[in-house]
Amino acid sequence: MADVMMSPEEYGAAPNSGQMLQMLDDRRQQIINAMHQCLPQKRQELQNELQAVESEIQAVRSGAPYSFTQTSVTTNKSSSSSFMDVPMQDPKRATMQWQQHTYIDSGFTSGQTTGAPSLTGKENPDDVDDELDPSRVLYDWETNYGQGYTQQQVDEMNQQLTQTRTQRVRAAMFPETLEEGMSIPSTQFDPSNPTAVQRLSEPSQMLKHAVVNLINYQDDADLATRAIPELTKLLNDEDQVVVSQAAMMVHQLSKKEASRHAIINSPQMVAALVRAMQNTNDLETTRCAAGTLHNLSHHRQGLLSIFKSGGIPALVKLLSSPVETVLFYAITTLHNLLLHQEGSKMAVRLAGGLQKMVALLARNNVKFLAITTDCLQILAYGNQESKLIVLASGGPAELVRIMRTYTYEKLLWTTSRVLKVLSVCPSNKPAIVEAGGMQALGAHLNHPSQRLVQNCLWTLRNLSDAGTKQENMEPLLQCLVQLLSSNDINVVTCAGGILSNLTCNNARNKMTVCQVGGVEALVRTILQAGDREDITEPAVCALRHLTGRHPEAEMAQNAVRLHYGLPILVKLLNPPSHWPLIKAVVGLIRNIALCPANHAPLREHGAIPRLVQLLMRAHQDTQRRASMGSNGTGGYVDGVRMEEIVEGTVGALHILARDGHNRAVIRSLNTVPIFVQLLYSNIENITRVAAGVLCELSQDREGSEMIEQEGATAPLTELLHSRNEGIATYAAAVLYRMSEDKPQDYRKRLSVELSSSLLRNDPMTPWGPDMDMAGLNIDEPYRDGGMYNPGLSPMAPAPMGAAFGNSAAMHDYHRQHRSPGPVGYSDHHMDTMPQDLDLDQLPDLGPSGADLNLDDQNELVACWFDSDL
Repeated sequence: MADVMMSPEEYGAAPNSGQMLQMLDDRRQQIINAMHQCLPQKRQELQNELQAVESEIQAVRSGAPYSFTQTSVTTNKSSSSSFMDVPMQDPKRATMQWQQHTYIDSGFTSGQTTGAPSLTGKENPDDVDDELDPSRVLYDWETNYGQGYTQQQVDEMNQQLTQTRTQRVRAAMFPETLEEGMSIPSTQFDPSNPTAVQRLSEPSQMLKHAVVNLINYQDDADLATRAIPELTKLLNDEDQVVVSQAAMMVHQLSKKEASRHAIINSPQMVAALVRAMQNTNDLETTRCAAGTLHNLSHHRQGLLSIFKSGGIPALVKLLSSPVETVLFYAITTLHNLLLHQEGSKMAVRLAGGLQKMVALLARNNVKFLAITTDCLQILAYGNQESKLIVLASGGPAELVRIMRTYTYEKLLWTTSRVLKVLSVCPSNKPAIVEAGGMQALGAHLNHPSQRLVQNCLWTLRNLSDAGTKQENMEPLLQCLVQLLSSNDINVVTCAGGILSNLTCNNARNKMTVCQVGGVEALVRTILQAGDREDITEPAVCALRHLTGRHPEAEMAQNAVRLHYGLPILVKLLNPPSHWPLIKAVVGLIRNIALCPANHAPLREHGAIPRLVQLLMRAHQDTQRRASMGSNGTGGYVDGVRMEEIVEGTVGALHILARDGHNRAVIRSLNTVPIFVQLLYSNIENITRVAAGVLCELSQDREGSEMIEQEGATAPLTELLHSRNEGIATYAAAVLYRMSEDKPQDYRKRLSVELSSSLLRNDPMTPWGPDMDMAGLNIDEPYRDGGMYNPGLSPMAPAPMGAAFGNSAAMHDYHRQHRSPGPVGYSDHHMDTMPQDLDLDQLPDLGPSGADLNLDDQNELVACWFDSDL
């Protein structure tokens, strides 16, 4: 359509701003009048025109130079003519129409204003220069508005809007009652500002639905109440077709809450469903009955009804069904019962549910498997018989397969929980390890799910004492070293414990940990842990393993010093450290002292005086108990025998005494009398280390004299005939050095005596200063778990609480598992040391408790593992 340019002459020559505002205001009123009369499809065009006029009004009011432009005065021919043809209306009549609630929105409906229109059309009469917002149009009731409307036209508009008001309310509240295709004019001018009726629409719909649901709920309840007695009879009918139809109807009723409660409150109906499910061979009947029980199981009262009606055996039977839907209904209903209904666990066990659930692990639906594994965890937790049934049914292998195969987080989490519960069972533990469980669990240690990582770590810690001989552990060990840097205390604690066990008596694992920076990481962990012994103890034990008995042990011994570990280790020998940690630190110091470069730093940090203090304290305790008639055996402090502390400290001083300066410090602390007293110990290993440290001290003339002055000649002479060749050799060395200032005849007789005692196989070889003592091999570090444990037959595994700072659990554990027995080296996961030690294999002095064996055959002691944390 062509546009018409209106010349300035048509408006008058050079109009001033007041005239221009009047003309623009007239146009605005004409456009508004046209909007109420035009067809809906032209309304958008008129709104655009109205916005253009408002922009022109703003420009004139701002005082900017104004010129007639095509934008300001251009209009469509048809619209221009329609504006001019709109009849004008008398102002008084217009006011009357507004008072009679005619077609103009006063604000009551739209909520656009709460004040009466002013004469200027502004909300604030003082703000005469504000821009007029098209979305909040207030009409000017002065001249030039509404002129030309006849009374008939006004009456028709009034009638139209009055009639559609009810329809607008109906459309908002009950839209389904409107006739199809009915068009209702809208009173909304601004899409962002809904009218009052539109705002009422949503809450009115919610209220309507609530009322309808309430009516339907009552109807459903009434219907079910009337139908249940009849349906119960039909379910007990002999005709299987009738039973099937009745089961279908009950299933439909159970889908609605009101009728579901009615079924729950009818024990006869629930019992009839269970009987129908047990006795029918029809798959549809079984499906409907199982589906009904599934719906009932979402309510606590429904679970009780199912339990009392004997539903558990029937549901367990359905676990063998070939129908997927029936299987789902059965396992989910059993899961709800196990979670919330008391007594259901025993009922499932008695019905053979464990065996059937283990068989279901071969399926491949991850969500189904997640529910099944959670059921197994609930049933196996705290019940040793259930764990053995899972083992006999092949459960460990299937669970490990799931951990290797699937990626669904919830399934991995529930499966790891089952493995955690089984990992405390001494029968299941080797089965899990042999199935590759440690490698499968280790593969998930970098998973983003923290709950999965934590359960995998707990399980690995339980299994780690049985997995020391496993192959292909390098990825797991590297990951564990990385986890030592975690900010999660539980993660660090578990990682340290696992490393401690996996490095026990496994040179390959030790080398791997050293190569991936394990020594540095462990030292850093100890430094950061402070007084948290649940972290420091396993970390110290792992370091003790890494510093002995593998090709890179010397590198590890140096690395502890280079990473500033010596000061913190000496500090840990002091309070508030408890005896288990002190025992582990003593063993580590003994190992790192094998490196000569560590002798001076250990002395400078005060290790020797503290070791002597610990020795005296432990020795006094053993003497006190001996005087009380306990024969030097029995009695623990924090689960540690004081004889172990005596042996460990004397062994550490033995190695430190290789350094001349250290020997001087040891002599100055008046230790020689204690060492001589220990030669009389009835504990062979204490006698051996005492003879060893005296052998080192006798290298100096001053030391040799002190030993002789303390009356050591008699016990040393007696020890020449010891069956332990190490003890005999040490005794001979001390006696020979003590005889250096004696007459030649005395030395000759002593040499003959030594030769006859030590060189039984070759008595013709004389004892002398040139005798090679390399066979003593005193450079050997401690065995990884071999500190002396007097009175122990193979040591019972230590509970997790005991290994990680649970003092109460530690006391309980030792009271139950440690009792007097034969003397010797023994550890449940290590080769037992022989009583008569070969001179080339002198035993180590490390703490046996340092090797964290995180399992207990007595679940009452190890209940912390067997839990869902």
